[in-house]
Amino acid sequence: MNRILFEQSEIVDGIATFGGERAEHVLDVLHGEVGQVLKTGVVDGLIGTSEIVSICRDEATGERIVSAKVDHRFESLRPWVDLILAPPRPRVLKRLLPQLTAMGVGRIVLVGARKVEKDFWGATLLKPEIYRPLLVEGLMQSGTSILPEIVLKRGFRRFLSDDLDVMFPSRRRVVAHPYGAEGAPSQADGEPEGRLLLSVGPEGGWTDEEVALLESHGFSRYSLGGRILRTDTALIALLARLSPTASGFMV
Repeated sequence: MNRILFEQSEIVDGIATFGGERAEHVLDVLHGEVGQVLKTGVVDGLIGTSEIVSICRDEATGERIVSAKVDHRFESLRPWVDLILAPPRPRVLKRLLPQLTAMGVGRIVLVGARKVEKDFWGATLLKPEIYRPLLVEGLMQSGTSILPEIVLKRGFRRFLSDDLDVMFPSRRRVVAHPYGAEGAPSQADGEPEGRLLLSVGPEGGWTDEEVALLESHGFSRYSLGGRILRTDTALIALLARLSPTASGFMV
């Protein structure tokens, strides 16, 4: 954890009180003590620092509890890319979500495709109470606080025709495909500004028909080369390759 994040409900009169894994990290890894200043923030809010004011144990459970006076006054780095993803198997996606968050993905649209397993849409992972802690984990790793949004769209064609331009107007659009032009797409003068929109297929890739549909909606092919990669490998490599130089004020 490179920044401890609090829910807004955990802060009362300027004091954040927390236990569990975060408290264990502060006390055992950071060797926290009263008076120590931590890098902290609020999920989907401001970031800054907090000073530990007390450490105690819950009398009923024995859990160690930390209280800290918060001073959050800075904006977090903002996401730089949104993702349209034909999802891999749930266990792969579970491993990916913290990494995608840490690398700056802002909105993740999980969309149906021909090669997506039909039983994926019933996965427990798709419940907000299950995936949200994974997103927060990624934020604390990266030291940021802006929570990604996850959107489910089972119908590929319907999403492209009805939702794409509404959700992502005036964006550079890139579809990852092994059989395309290798090298980062340039952003020439006059092209739309704002976050990049990246589209990545399922295990086995997009079908030719799906790629053609994406291209008809303004997506340009982009390839990492002739090797066909697993979704989790390809996603991390793509985000690392396409990432702009990060800028922002961190404390």
